[in-house]
Amino acid sequence: MISGLWNGYSGLTAFEKALNVEANNSTNVNTVGYKSDDIRFEDMMYQYGYGKGTNLDSISKVMTQGNVKLTNNTYDVAIEGKGYFIVSDRKSNETFYTRAGNFYMAEDGLLQTQNGMKVLGLTPQSNSVVASNSAKTQFDETYTKNIVSKTISNNNFLQTINARATDYNTKAVDKGVSGEGYKTKSAQIADIEALIADYKSKLDLYSSNSTAVLSPSISQITNVDMSGSMNQLVNTDNFIKIRINNDEITQFFDTDMGTTLKKLSDKISDIKGLSSTVNTTTGMLTINSLIPAKEVLIKDAQINENYLSVTNPQNAKLGSGIGLVNSSRQALKSALELSNAELLDITNTLSLVGQESLSVNEIQLKLANLNLSKNTFGTIEISEGVVFLKDNDNKFIVGKLQTADFKNEQGLDPQGDNLYQTSSESGKALYAGKLNKLVSNSLELSTANLGNSLTSLLVYQKAFEANSKSITTSDEMLKTAIELRK
Repeated sequence: MISGLWNGYSGLTAFEKALNVEANNSTNVNTVGYKSDDIRFEDMMYQYGYGKGTNLDSISKVMTQGNVKLTNNTYDVAIEGKGYFIVSDRKSNETFYTRAGNFYMAEDGLLQTQNGMKVLGLTPQSNSVVASNSAKTQFDETYTKNIVSKTISNNNFLQTINARATDYNTKAVDKGVSGEGYKTKSAQIADIEALIADYKSKLDLYSSNSTAVLSPSISQITNVDMSGSMNQLVNTDNFIKIRINNDEITQFFDTDMGTTLKKLSDKISDIKGLSSTVNTTTGMLTINSLIPAKEVLIKDAQINENYLSVTNPQNAKLGSGIGLVNSSRQALKSALELSNAELLDITNTLSLVGQESLSVNEIQLKLANLNLSKNTFGTIEISEGVVFLKDNDNKFIVGKLQTADFKNEQGLDPQGDNLYQTSSESGKALYAGKLNKLVSNSLELSTANLGNSLTSLLVYQKAFEANSKSITTSDEMLKTAIELRK
């Protein structure tokens, strides 16, 4: 009878805790990323063939995958698979881990959790800036012409290249000296448009093989030697003729031989993507391709009926890797500067080498704080864990979410607020990037099941009542025994 009292008491204690655990599960049925608790019992020691009650064997988290729900919130990210987001306390800098990906931007621009923890990940190591004006390091309202926004990715790095220009259409004017690369306003604008198209094309080539060894592009240079026949330019019937690609350029005698040669050179410079100079003393016409690696067909040069020598002291060469991009960018920059305009090109590179070490940083989401644009607020986009900020037509990479896994997830120490910390049982954090998929605009739902919780609550309630009854029954039997003794 005394044992019955203690057995009943052990049951009351155990099932009170069980009720608390299951009540906690049911209240967190809508908590993002919540992992339900599982409670297990064990019987106690046996004496004289019967048991001495019950006890809690364990209370552990059920680390199963929760359902993923599309939210269409650009800050939301769900982990599909194993792993935890890495976050840190703003005051103590202690590191915690969470499955809850309902993030937002804090007042200081950092990406953070709903409870104020900083979200950690990889960030760009440096911003490479190519600018016509060395004082300019970020986009502002003067850069009205968007040129390109390109994302490059491979196993070694992630990269965004963004370029803008000031308004070259209004700033360009006729420029130069006749015969020495003279360019009309319309020719300058045509050159810029051709070089913008070339820059985009070179970026596409680079994107397809971004790990190639750097090799610069080479621009074609063509010489036309007129020294042996230019003295035949003496009257209005005389002419110089040359075929460039599919066009035939002809210049008849005008005033004198020098003027005639210069006007031919100016006509060639007026062709999109070309610049020409002529030495009226030596009779050497030099034609430069402004577009790196572009081959230009130049042939059939003649003065009257005399054919001239056409040679290429420098042939076009494509180049490889970032080298072909750099060459095209520099050519575009020079063309813009000729037209009194400016180029600003910003390259952000995020290295993936050694990311398994989980060396992480806070992720900044304000463009002005990152010195990328005077427009403080961009539009966030998270794609497969990579964090971008969009500013009109430009998109900048600003970070990459990192996830950690543990040899024993059950050993993680729950801290509340959807947070866990490592323990001796869990082991240290390990790189989990290959164990999961990060789903954008989505959240992982709670693994708590309301139906299971309600069923368990009813079972525990009845078990609690039964143990209460065993105590009162044992008490009544003791009273009867005591009365008999009297």
